[in-house]
Amino acid sequence: MKKEAKDFLITSLDVPSVKESLVIVEELSGLVDFFKVGLELFSREGPEVVEILKNRGKKVFLDLKLHDIPNTVSGAVNAAIDMKVDFLTLHTLGGFEMMEAAQKAVWNKKLEKPVLLGVTILTSLDEAFLEDVLSIEKTLNEEILDLASIAKSAGLGGVVASPEEVVLIKECCGKDFIVVTPGIRPRDAKKDDQKRFASPFDAIVNGSDYLVVGRPIIKSENMRKAAEVIIREIEDGLQKIA
Repeated sequence: MKKEAKDFLITSLDVPSVKESLVIVEELSGLVDFFKVGLELFSREGPEVVEILKNRGKKVFLDLKLHDIPNTVSGAVNAAIDMKVDFLTLHTLGGFEMMEAAQKAVWNKKLEKPVLLGVTILTSLDEAFLEDVLSIEKTLNEEILDLASIAKSAGLGGVVASPEEVVLIKECCGKDFIVVTPGIRPRDAKKDDQKRFASPFDAIVNGSDYLVVGRPIIKSENMRKAAEVIIREIEDGLQKIA
């Protein structure tokens, strides 16, 4: 089934409670069906928030960025399978064996979900971080492509990367390799803590499969109107590449 413009949008529930989450979900009813549950919300509310969203017919992107020994990560993936989440993240810096163990947890149950996504380099980080903190001498793009390639080799369904790297990742890993892009800001948005970001239009033109949007929607005075702006920019991008 061909995706509509609204199907590309994942809204981040970056709030501390189920109650606040449901306000967002209700406000965006009919516009957004895919929601991201991150560390803060999951740490406070646990699997209950996922269960509530799934019972309401929503798709869930559980963004926990798992990074541990292979056996521990495999166990966490099995827990996510039980919760019936649609997307789940883990850090590619955890290495091939960790990612492969995670993917095998899905394959062993002969399931297609959750789609495991490898987090490459966080959009809040830049090349200076690679050199100063990780002592990596590669360029940012080189490191991201290497991590994406390892994720694909381990069997993962895709990666999380900024809009700036989408074209390169698609060329390296294939068009079917999913790229989910955070760091999405409307065309007229002000800069914040994201160092690598793009408009919905540019992200779609670059080949992004899903756009994760948090603050521009949930911190706006009118969440529904803000989401509509994002979706219109996605539609513009889809028309551009049609």
